[in-house]
Amino acid sequence: MHELAASFFLQMAVILCACRVVGWLARRIGQPQVVGEMIAGVLLGPSLVGLLFPEASARLFTEETRGMLYIGSQLGVGLYMFLVGMEFRTELFRARLRSAASVSVAGMVAPFALGALLAPWLITVPGLFAESTRQHEAALFLGAAIAITAFPMLARIIHERGLAGTSLGTLTLAAGAIDDAAAWCVLAIVLASFGGDSAIAITAIGGGILYAAFMLTLGRKWLAILGRLVLRDGHVTPAMMAVILMFFCLSAWFTDLIGIHTVFGGFLLGIAMPRGPLTEGLTRKLEPFTVVFLLPMFFTFSGLNTRLEVMLQPQILLIAVVVLIISILGKGVACWAAARLHGEDNRTSLAVGALMNSRGLMELIIINIGLQMGIIGRELFAILVVMAIVTTLMATPIFEYVYGRHVRKAADTGSSDIDG
Repeated sequence: MHELAASFFLQMAVILCACRVVGWLARRIGQPQVVGEMIAGVLLGPSLVGLLFPEASARLFTEETRGMLYIGSQLGVGLYMFLVGMEFRTELFRARLRSAASVSVAGMVAPFALGALLAPWLITVPGLFAESTRQHEAALFLGAAIAITAFPMLARIIHERGLAGTSLGTLTLAAGAIDDAAAWCVLAIVLASFGGDSAIAITAIGGGILYAAFMLTLGRKWLAILGRLVLRDGHVTPAMMAVILMFFCLSAWFTDLIGIHTVFGGFLLGIAMPRGPLTEGLTRKLEPFTVVFLLPMFFTFSGLNTRLEVMLQPQILLIAVVVLIISILGKGVACWAAARLHGEDNRTSLAVGALMNSRGLMELIIINIGLQMGIIGRELFAILVVMAIVTTLMATPIFEYVYGRHVRKAADTGSSDIDG
């Protein structure tokens, strides 16, 4: 037990160091910290460290410490989705409902259509999907994986660029929120139906609907009491923090119990939380530890399951290129076209397409769930990890090229015309 604890702490020191260093390098080239951490996780796995230093990697990431890493990673993504839920702003829907819904639907329909077209081919390739995965499940999972958007990253880019409250910022955030909500619902259906047992599917889907309805009605009212207590006390007390974390654990436990996933429990609890001093205080207290310490565990656990050497197989490489192309075109072009049809200028529409194309951490969460539940194999997992990293790397520079630099130029010259 003592040796296991020592190995875990050494493992965490290496993980944190790698994520900080690669994250710093990512920021130096204009990328978000999280992009560097995603890449660091892959580098720590068998694709680089495991390939160059197999013995050291085996000693560092033992089977026992991998189990601890898995638990920490699940806690990390659960708390992260709780924080994402608290950032979810329903007022965005009211502000730009029609155009946001149109962009979101376009950004979902195209990927799902392409996923449905690809599924009959991919399901015949050994190693991509589990043998028990049926064609419609493969199509739905692939569609959800291609359709997902990195909503938290959208929020950060828009905030950092000073676009919060603008037409572009509101439209993109609202579309991203609708998009992600729909993708998670589809994933929940896939998880519920996987395996073909109708009783399990009914329990998962019915339980998920009932739990969501409870959290967004009675749960929201009961949680509002906590919000009023924080208003009275002026801050989130340790006792209040303990109560909220207890609710989080129960939510994660229940959604996992009914057969969907722990992240849904955290996300729903976050949405139901009363906005104001309570959520602001919780974010200040939870976000640093979650983002700095727990999420690197998730990135590394994902990286340990990613074997990029499978890309050396011509067929797998071809599939990876096809998946990447349809992911970029299916999402970006569809969202651009929908924004144009709703009267947005060309430059704003291009910016919407660029931002919506970023998958980020949300993609890694989805494909890790797919791997854990036995829906996909390690080859498809590696392909989708590459797609997540490439589309996330593309988002910021493309956005800057088609929109950001023109906004700054217009501001410097005093012009309000940034349409291209």
